[in-house]
Amino acid sequence: MDEEQKTLGLSNVNHLEKLYNGWFLDYASYTILDRAVPYFEDGLKPVQRRILHTMYEMNDGSFHKVAGIVGDTMHYHPHGDASIYTALVNMGQKNLLIEPQGNWGNPLTGDEAAAPRYIEGKLSDFALDVMFNPETTEWIPNYDGRSKEPVTLPAKFPILLAQGVDGIAVGLSTTILPHNFKELCQASIDYLRGRKFTLYPDFYTGGIIDVSEYNNGQRGGRLKVRARIEKLDNKTLVIREIPFGTTTDSLIDSIVAANDKGKIKIKQIVDHTTENVEIQIHLQAGSDPQVVIDALYAFTDCQTTLAANSCVIIDKKPKFSSTTELLKLSTDHTVHLLDWELDNELKHLQDQWHMTSLEKIFIEKEVYEVIKKAKTHDEMVQLIDEGLKPYVRKLRREVTREEILKLAEIPVRRISRFDRKKADEFLEELDKKIEEVNYNKEHLTDYAVNYFKNILKKYGEGRDRKTEIGEFGQVSAVHVALANQKLYVNRKEGFLGTGMKKEEYLFDVSEYDDLIVFKADGSFKVVKVSDKDFVGKNIVLVEKFNKDDERHIYNVIHQDGKDGTAYIKRFNVGGVTRDKDYYMGKNKPGSRLLYMSSNLNGEAEVVEVTLKPRPRTKLNFEVDFSSIEVKGRGAMGNIVTKYPVKTVKRIRKGVSTLGARVLYFDALSGLISTQRRGDRIGEFGEKDKILIVKENGRARVHDMADPILVGTGIKYIHKFDPTQVFTILYFEGGNFNYMVKRFNLEGCPMTTEFNLISDHKDSQMIEFFATDDARQLMEYQVGREVQKEELDLTEVADVKSYKALGSKFTAKKVKRTSRISPADTFDDGTDDSATGTEVSVKDEDDNDLFK
Repeated sequence: MDEEQKTLGLSNVNHLEKLYNGWFLDYASYTILDRAVPYFEDGLKPVQRRILHTMYEMNDGSFHKVAGIVGDTMHYHPHGDASIYTALVNMGQKNLLIEPQGNWGNPLTGDEAAAPRYIEGKLSDFALDVMFNPETTEWIPNYDGRSKEPVTLPAKFPILLAQGVDGIAVGLSTTILPHNFKELCQASIDYLRGRKFTLYPDFYTGGIIDVSEYNNGQRGGRLKVRARIEKLDNKTLVIREIPFGTTTDSLIDSIVAANDKGKIKIKQIVDHTTENVEIQIHLQAGSDPQVVIDALYAFTDCQTTLAANSCVIIDKKPKFSSTTELLKLSTDHTVHLLDWELDNELKHLQDQWHMTSLEKIFIEKEVYEVIKKAKTHDEMVQLIDEGLKPYVRKLRREVTREEILKLAEIPVRRISRFDRKKADEFLEELDKKIEEVNYNKEHLTDYAVNYFKNILKKYGEGRDRKTEIGEFGQVSAVHVALANQKLYVNRKEGFLGTGMKKEEYLFDVSEYDDLIVFKADGSFKVVKVSDKDFVGKNIVLVEKFNKDDERHIYNVIHQDGKDGTAYIKRFNVGGVTRDKDYYMGKNKPGSRLLYMSSNLNGEAEVVEVTLKPRPRTKLNFEVDFSSIEVKGRGAMGNIVTKYPVKTVKRIRKGVSTLGARVLYFDALSGLISTQRRGDRIGEFGEKDKILIVKENGRARVHDMADPILVGTGIKYIHKFDPTQVFTILYFEGGNFNYMVKRFNLEGCPMTTEFNLISDHKDSQMIEFFATDDARQLMEYQVGREVQKEELDLTEVADVKSYKALGSKFTAKKVKRTSRISPADTFDDGTDDSATGTEVSVKDEDDNDLFK
């Protein structure tokens, strides 16, 4: 190859490289600006905008076949009918801009819409009100230049936040979650009024969201979403609302997969979903419903995490923003459009006033008579202009040639029927409208506020928040995982695992458990559960490990080196690094464990130490572990003897040296433990029991343990006293009456849940008192009046069994109840005495009984 060919080849390569770089950048820009990322002005991607523009052109008030809409949209969007149909159905399912008719699919179940030839749609009244105005629209030629399409639609509402959006482009993505219609209106009003506002997502699927990490919808923000799971009875759970981004089918699949893997245990799952979600989960006998609920959140799609990434096109460039900033941008844009519309309206009114006044002069002053004298077209215009001049001082602007030509075209019939009085009234009406428009322009902010108020009033009905805003901690998989695997050990060879079925069986574990392993040489380590793991020869003790359990104390006597000094120590392991060896002493050759005990509550026993035979030496003596202070795992310990030890054996069982446990309740995770997370609930001894009362009226007595998973919706936590008297005000669903009952819990079930009110599905606990002071302010609806009564509930009913129905105390309609006694329930941060309880009780047909 000669030099010229080489040069030519290199030139071609460089040329192709430049073309490639340019084409890639062009393609990336195209996918970002014209495919995947919405414009902040109308919150739409190009395909959505073209669909709506096409439907506006087709709009005649009636429904149109989706197939026809798709076909006409292709005049503006040359990317195939499939993408148009998918985007159209997606917008129709959101029930905001498009009114669907026919089978448009079910986003709850994931069922697809019918074929486009079978379903119909039209623009909603809301869309027609807020999305279109040709006079305030910027137009560009469509792809083939035969017609024009809008750059953006003049949307006078934060559509971007109302609908949400999800898109992926080259090197860029956007995820903006949908928000509540009413809250968006109110937020725009608050912003215009200079008040602070906060926006959180709201989903058609309902559910519960934790917004603690939402970060205002900015990039990196996260949102935890939970299904709403209710306990139908002790054997049945029901899911009525699902997390956004899932369907009933995908949710059921995740539950079945978790069951197949042994992470949860269910008997059967049945889907009764129609228009509303209803998934029934039947539990296996002996299952704790609360544990299963938390396991569903931990191991299935009943709890998911959504990532926020608010990226929109602003000034023809992608920009990362926040929910608050997007609302402000949209509201400012709405104000701009409203001002533009007022300018246009003012111009139309002024033009109308001008032409009406001009016609009035033209006819009243008989200027039209000069037309007869004109011999040419130009002469006619000149004569009319001269005839108007004596009167044009009454006009508000100059008369143009086009306006003169319009006057000349007025039919004689209209001139003959001219009514001066009507003309004057019409001009007066136009002046009032002009004055009103000018006033609105001068008070543009108030005008915009009223605009949003009207939108809220006109279209806000039935658009209440569906997703509850709450706060819930991360469910710990360790606490809810089923111990569904058997653990085996080969002590001599030092192997440990769930796959060694021919070896010594220890206990059942879950895949999330940590294990602590002590060996004869005085070393120990923490490992994860595995199929088979070498942890070190001569294993002495294997246990489940909880780094947060500060009351788990190990009592040890160890020998430091061969025939070396024997030390005694008591310690808690605490935090360690997995798979790292730790030592009782200094790890001298020949070191060994002489004695070891594991004590869940810091018990301290007495042991007898026997020495190897030695002249003039006492060969055995007692050692009391209670005299030894609990220190860290790295402490050497106290000297027991410097002589070689033959044996150590326990001679007396010990008691705890740590005193009563101080328990705390973490409302976010629903966990009672000693970990100092949440609210302190008191000191508990080993034989004490804990009473839990939930807001739904169900109760349970728990044996002492650490931790205890009790779940959410807790009304009362306290040390169990079977003789303590409680007072309850509740609504009895069986007879539709308010009842008061006083009772103690003698003879109640132990360790199984029971009901403090009736089992009727409409029964509701209104108030729960654990003191003798149980006073309630009752408000009754009597005709159009509201009567108030202070009621001492202790005087209404006698103390009976917790199974008793209680006493009816009124036949009046209860409108509101307010607790006026000091708060004695578990403090959840709310002030019941200040807020009261608005009564809303419904019958079997979902009718409110007291409204």
